[in-house]
Formats: sequence, C-alpha cells, structure tokens
Amino acid sequence: MSENVARRGFLVGGLGGAALLAAGCTSNEPAAAPSSAAPAPAPAASGNDQPGTKVVIGFSAPAADHGWIAAIAKNAEAAAKQYSDVEFKPVEPTNDINQQISAVESLIAAKVNALVILPNDGQQLNQVALQATAAGIPVINLDRVFPDKLAYRTWIGGDNYGMGVAAGHFIGKQLKDKGVSNPVIVEIQGIATLPLTQDRSKGFADALKSYGFSVTAKQDAKFTVETGNQVATSLLQAHKKIDALWNHDDDQGVGVLAAIKEANRNEFVMVGGAGSLNAMKEIQTGTSVLKATVTYSPTMASSAIKLARLIAQGKGMSDLVENQVPQSITLASETITKENVEKYLALGFES
Repeated sequence: MSENVARRGFLVGGLGGAALLAAGCTSNEPAAAPSSAAPAPAPAASGNDQPGTKVVIGFSAPAADHGWIAAIAKNAEAAAKQYSDVEFKPVEPTNDINQQISAVESLIAAKVNALVILPNDGQQLNQVALQATAAGIPVINLDRVFPDKLAYRTWIGGDNYGMGVAAGHFIGKQLKDKGVSNPVIVEIQGIATLPLTQDRSKGFADALKSYGFSVTAKQDAKFTVETGNQVATSLLQAHKKIDALWNHDDDQGVGVLAAIKEANRNEFVMVGGAGSLNAMKEIQTGTSVLKATVTYSPTMASSAIKLARLIAQGKGMSDLVENQVPQSITLASETITKENVEKYLALGFES
C-alpha cells in the first residue's frame, strides 16, 4: 500500500460507540464512587441523525491504488449519502503531494464547512491544513496524523501498536497452548521506515515478550501483492520450519498466501492485518494457515464524515455528556477468527 497506508469501533447513531472505546482506554483504575454533592450530568444530546443545517464537507485522500484506500473513499461517500443535510465535495484522489495540496486549497477557496483529509504525508500537508484551520474550516484528520495539533480539529484513526499487540497475543496463545518452545516466528511488515510499521512491530514484540517469545526474522514487503509474494518466498526458503507468521497487511497478504500455497507449506499459523474480505473468507474455510486477521478498518472514513457533519453543525456526540466532539479518537484493533468472522464480513474490503 502507498505511504502510511495502514489501518480501523464502528460508529452509529451519533458516534457514541467510538467515543466510548476511546474513553474506555484512558485508565485501568476502577471508577470512583459518585459523590452526593456532584452535579447530575446533563442529558446526552439526541437526534443527531435528524436533518439539520446544510453543510458542505470537502474530502481529500490518496489515489485508490490499494484495496484499503479504495474502501476509504467508498466508505466516506456512503456515509455522506446517509444525510440529506450533507453535500459531499470530494476532490480528485492523488498520490502526488503537490496535487493534493492544490486540491485542498481549492476546497478552502470553495469555503466548505468542514474538511476531511487523509494526507499522503501528514508532515508535507501540515501547512495546508493549518491554512484551512486559519480560514475557519474545521479539519478532520483521518488516519495519517498532521504533526501540528493546530492543523486539525479532530483526529480519527486506527491503533497500529494495538494491531501488533492483538497479533502477538493471538500467536503467543496459540503457541503456548501447543506447548511450543523456542518458536520460529516470522514477521512480514509493510514499509519498515514508516512510523506506523514501527508501531505495529513494537506492539507485536511487546506482546510476544509476555509469552517469552521473540521475532526470529522480519522483512518488509512494501504493501504490494507482488512484493508480498517475493518476500514470503524468500523467507520460506530461508526457514525450513516456521511456527508462526504475522503479515501486517491483508492486501500484500494476497501475495504472501500465494507463495505459501506454491511452497506447499502448512506447518505454521498465520495472522493477517487490516481485515480484508479476502482474508476473512480465507479464515472462514478453516483449512488455511491464515487463522486470524487484526483489524484496521476503513470504516473510519465513514466515522470521519459523521464527525465532520457534527462539528460543522455545532453538535456533540449523543452518548457523551460533553457538548463537543473529542479532539482525538483511536479505534480498537479487533481480532477476527473463524469463531467470529460472520459478524465482520459486511465490514470487509476487497483486496
């Protein structure tokens, strides 16, 4: 996948679910008993999905050269169509930084009411996001974060570290249950230099460490089917016996699985990443080495549009007491297995 394309909480009825996910991760301490002197909380807002003030939401994202990115655009458009009070104004998707900057500038000039931006590169588009904010246009920063918090009103995205943790715990438990000691664990990354990839790898390593395991070998596969196939072929040749494999990305996983089948290898358990429909169907068979995938769902784009609408209309999230949409929402990474895959199929994206 293209730069920083990683991935995934699914929000309905005023987006309360994601807010609770975000709030629920803030502390492991038990809630204090309420004081009798504490003021009663104000009633939660309601009716957020009812038509309100007409708003124009601008949308900019990279070109759909990857299944996950294509699903981002589809989810955003589908969410906008749910509301009669939303005019969806997307610009031409592009992987060219300068073209994306120009496209966002055109949305600023059009004086849209809110902007949803998935930047090709957060650092390089930071300045144009600041321009939008200075023009009074709230920016909803989707997934790849702008380094300057003044550049966006709200960020929403997936948990890369959490993906690694989820994959590590699934593999660690599988190997412990089998009584495997000193396992050969292979990791196929996306693009090794990206912070998102490094976060995923750190989460994976940290989770494995709790079982007394570590990664034997890792290599990046650039988020493409072709490179996924090449890297997997190389690793399979280098390791005549593997106990577990985590592939960071289900799109490149198409190539990884093809290499595994070509080599006729099935002695290990494999976990994918992102939650593609292809991976879910593979898991569903029960006969594949692919036993699970950890989510980074493109449904986050739907949520971003919903957030943009609420912010532009001056509304909060209906399940929260606060009047304003939170500044940051991190979506949980969930583990999809044969046991629960049915409930996730409708959310999968085509690789």
